[in-house]
Amino acid sequence: MNHPSGCASAVLTIDLGALADNWRTLAARVAPAECGAVVKANAYGLGVEQVAPALWAAGARTFFVALMEEGLILRDVLPEADIYVLGGLLLGTAEAFPGPRLRPVLSSPAEIEDWARLCAARGVDLPAAIHVDTGMNRLGLTLEEAFALAQRGAGFTPSLIGTHLACADTPGHPFTALQRERFARVAAAFAGIPASLANSAGCLGGRELHFDLTRPGIALYGGVAVAGTPPLKPVVRLEVPVIQVRNGLPGDSVGYGAAQTLKRESRIAILSFGYADGFFRAYGATDAHAGADAIIAGRRCPLVGRVSMDLTAVDVTDLPEGAVKRGDMAVILGDGISVDELAAHGGTIGYEVLTSLGARYRRVYSGG
Repeated sequence: MNHPSGCASAVLTIDLGALADNWRTLAARVAPAECGAVVKANAYGLGVEQVAPALWAAGARTFFVALMEEGLILRDVLPEADIYVLGGLLLGTAEAFPGPRLRPVLSSPAEIEDWARLCAARGVDLPAAIHVDTGMNRLGLTLEEAFALAQRGAGFTPSLIGTHLACADTPGHPFTALQRERFARVAAAFAGIPASLANSAGCLGGRELHFDLTRPGIALYGGVAVAGTPPLKPVVRLEVPVIQVRNGLPGDSVGYGAAQTLKRESRIAILSFGYADGFFRAYGATDAHAGADAIIAGRRCPLVGRVSMDLTAVDVTDLPEGAVKRGDMAVILGDGISVDELAAHGGTIGYEVLTSLGARYRRVYSGG
């Protein structure tokens, strides 16, 4: 069944022009290092089929995804891009990699052996990255394994040597300098192979972190990458409709669990969205703590009561009588409400806000 494009109640606008500007800002900052782009998790929830071409047009040529499935989608969108799969090789998947532009990031001796066997079987030196653990203790070769590999060879020529920073979002954290020192020794052992250390936070750090190729993610999408450092341009705007305005009396409670009690005669706007749309229950308000804000009629208004699956209540008492009515739109992200401000109300981070944005929103792309 076909549905009219306007039937989705809430609108998520993604500013591809701001996204491209953010990439260009980072690319200028890290030059002469190459600036790549991380587009995993469907471009942080914003739509890889739209985001990736905008980044390509801005000048990005190397992209990073988490899974091979994501890489295959991106390869169809950008067939000339170099695409690295950060999750590496799942068992038995080496032969499924279709060609030299889709490259696994190999994080264990077993994965390296699998890739070397594939190269030998095909008689081709297929490109792949080597991931070295410099202290994060997630994925990656140990330092000892990396130095041994550099001595004996991998059975193919790596196209990239990389690691991941754990604490670069905290300015001056000593662990960043330690990781940088460890990685510099590894990069020297793999002389002639491009090296990649910097994530978004690393891009905004000193030049000693940039090496040959950087991998910005959250900074591209308008999120805070380094604590205390303002983000680049905002990329997302979320507007949701008011479906009812109702009155409440002192002593009335709002929402599930009677978590918040009105202290005055109030007007409450009910918005058509909730935690099924990625607007977390933790954003709600109780008698013990305030919740997030929405902007209605140009003014910030506080949430009242718990967020439910499909509905959220906002206190609009302080707006002039008649200033808000059914069909008006409330701004949830935008007009000064950032993904990181919203995240703070839920005890989380901007990454989770972006990647949780709901499938029920009507997505509009602008500035492309």
